[in-house]
Amino acid sequence: MNAVGNLGGISELPFTPETDANMQDILSKALVGIECENSLWKGKLMPDFGAELKPQKRLGGKLGLKKNAVLPTIIIKEEDREPLQSWQNANGIPIHIWHVFFDMAFGISINEAERLILEGYILPTEQIFQAPGGATTRKSLYKFYYHYGYPLGDALEEPKLVAKSITDKNGHILPYVHFEDGTMRIRDEALNILREIRNAKG
Repeated sequence: MNAVGNLGGISELPFTPETDANMQDILSKALVGIECENSLWKGKLMPDFGAELKPQKRLGGKLGLKKNAVLPTIIIKEEDREPLQSWQNANGIPIHIWHVFFDMAFGISINEAERLILEGYILPTEQIFQAPGGATTRKSLYKFYYHYGYPLGDALEEPKLVAKSITDKNGHILPYVHFEDGTMRIRDEALNILREIRNAKG
């Protein structure tokens, strides 16, 4: 794509304002915006994978699972909700959240996620995050059962886990896991959703 080349390549995209003419050219061709997360889990081995949704008292009788259920979910942070909606509204490009596990992946549109939140099907949970410098913060997030999303893909070859680390300015070493290689086959359900978006755009 000439617009990407004019910007200096893919590596320059995160540092280029969207008001740039080349970025506007790229956005004009985009069918969907993707917010992608990954998890260090094998979805099919999670204890509540395959569990049936049942009426829950804490959800006012709406379908769900026990509060501490362990299963594949699609996660959206509370702090990201408004920026994602604003970007979608400003650009007229639908946003989908994709969550990739070692063996499978799921997706959900930001519009469907908002509906589930506003109608009380998904309640916020609090999670602790650790920064490279060692500081911890508590963030509110929403975990959408994979039942509410669509199957995105299945792993043909799982990624390798490679040990890496970051050293902060104080000399503190923070180890982390880096993903390398791996392949995934996109499911027909996801391709059909992309086709529907394309057809709607005309």
